[in-house]
Amino acid sequence: MIVAGFGFSTRARDDSLRDALRRACASAGISGPEALATAQDKTAALDALSQSLGVPVHPVSQETLATQTTQTRSARVAAERATGSVAEAAALAAAGAGARLLTPRMHAQDRLASCAIAKGASS
Repeated sequence: MIVAGFGFSTRARDDSLRDALRRACASAGISGPEALATAQDKTAALDALSQSLGVPVHPVSQETLATQTTQTRSARVAAERATGSVAEAAALAAAGAGARLLTPRMHAQDRLASCAIAKGASS
């Protein structure tokens, strides 16, 4: 399964999420994901995007986010979420055991959202 993981500010709107997704998909060379993922407490913000794409949203617990090894690292995110990148960690966790990143987090132009793409081992 190909999963788009998201990290974003509470100020991010749908346009920010869509821009981050567009940039990540272009970087990964894919047309779109099969699922979306983010921190469990932020899934509601992905509802509109999920519905428009016709893909599910996978909530990822804080404990699971913290166990993922990310390619990039934000000191602020590490302090708040115990992971280097929520986008990367969510994508990897939701894609399943043995998943790999197709692209590290890509920021929306307004830098309020980031998106990373992961592919599951069985995909």
